[in-house]
Amino acid sequence: MTESNNANRGNDANDASGSGKANEPAAAPTATQPAAKAPQKSFGRQVLDGIVTGNSAVVTFLAIVLALVVGAILIVLSDQDVLDKYQYFFADPGDALSASWTVVKDAYVALFKGAILDPDTLDSNYAPYILKPISETISMATPLIFGGLAVSIAFRAGLFNIGAQGQLIAGAILASWVGFTFDLPGALLLILVMLGGIIGGALYAGLAGVLKARFGAHEVIVTIMFNYIAVYFLGWLLTTTTFREADQQQPIGKPLDDGALLPRLFGDELRINLGIILALAAVALYWWILNRSAMGFELRAVGSNPDAARTAGMSVGRAQIVSMAIAGGLAGMVGVCQLAGPYNAGHQLSPTIDAGLGFTAITVALLGRTKPLGVVFAALLFGALQAGGSTMQAAAGVSIDIVMVIQAVIVLCVAAPALVRTIFRLKGAHKGGEGGLVAKETAGAEAV
Repeated sequence: MTESNNANRGNDANDASGSGKANEPAAAPTATQPAAKAPQKSFGRQVLDGIVTGNSAVVTFLAIVLALVVGAILIVLSDQDVLDKYQYFFADPGDALSASWTVVKDAYVALFKGAILDPDTLDSNYAPYILKPISETISMATPLIFGGLAVSIAFRAGLFNIGAQGQLIAGAILASWVGFTFDLPGALLLILVMLGGIIGGALYAGLAGVLKARFGAHEVIVTIMFNYIAVYFLGWLLTTTTFREADQQQPIGKPLDDGALLPRLFGDELRINLGIILALAAVALYWWILNRSAMGFELRAVGSNPDAARTAGMSVGRAQIVSMAIAGGLAGMVGVCQLAGPYNAGHQLSPTIDAGLGFTAITVALLGRTKPLGVVFAALLFGALQAGGSTMQAAAGVSIDIVMVIQAVIVLCVAAPALVRTIFRLKGAHKGGEGGLVAKETAGAEAV
């Protein structure tokens, strides 16, 4: 037994001499040793955390819900018959609440039928009737995709492009002149019309970029003034014999040749046209420029920190001019869609050719957070509201102005995510890091 104990003590001594003091903690990892990786959260956990804390996707969804609630309140307040029932609310509250639910339900059902699908058409087994609502949504979203990209790419370079209205008018003017001047085969004429729209918008926006880069003129002021110049210049052009259609009392431009029109993809009964394919191609090109090209890296660097980009040898002025020119070209395609698309029956220039799309493009860019897919989804949402709003007004008697209010509330809530988090009492309600979307995107604060 004594020999066994001595042997055990000898083994303990050897262990201690080989590994240091047995009771001391292990040495901390050196700087050269990699730190232990935190366990990766599962997809379900990530989704749950996003919902609880209110990430950007959750905030956008809740903003839409909140906007629909505000719209419902306005629908009730705008119906005099429902308001009359609230005069005896305490005597019969069920009557007033039931009438409120009915008018809101009918309005939003009509909105859905006009934008997505009308179940009553399923019995017809006639595809154009069934697909007409979604076709209207996509065709109305097409120019908004171009417009949203036009505003977004300027944001990424640190510029606030308020001039999409003037740029689309400039593109429409040049595209219209090409369309009624040249007698060419259809496909070639359409290509030239689109090039005319792109060049017209690019030159007009590029001039604003030059004034910003060379003389320090603020792009917001310049582009706003350029909007007025374009509007009044268009009004003057429509009084000239070069552009104005003869024997017309109203100031209307000459119609485009039939070959210059955007062809419809699924027949004359559906308005969805080639423009949506071109718009999706522009989305892919926008993503590639920003994420896979040296020019896109330069644009994002200038937008993030112009001083640091200048120190690194980048030309801030060139990036500003290029970004504005690209933005103008995309806005010019909005003018082409307005001119050669399905909603212009005569395919002619008119004083209202912009139809407010220049400013709607700003809201689309903000709602889409200047991201390619975000712009697409935001444009589809706004297209659905516009397409369904007409049906809502015709079928339910609700003013289409309610749709404009819904759009405004959505943009307001997305631009102020802390407000949404506070209303829905999310964990991130008191965070200030994500607030101020407009200022954040205008400064180009995305990490490069």
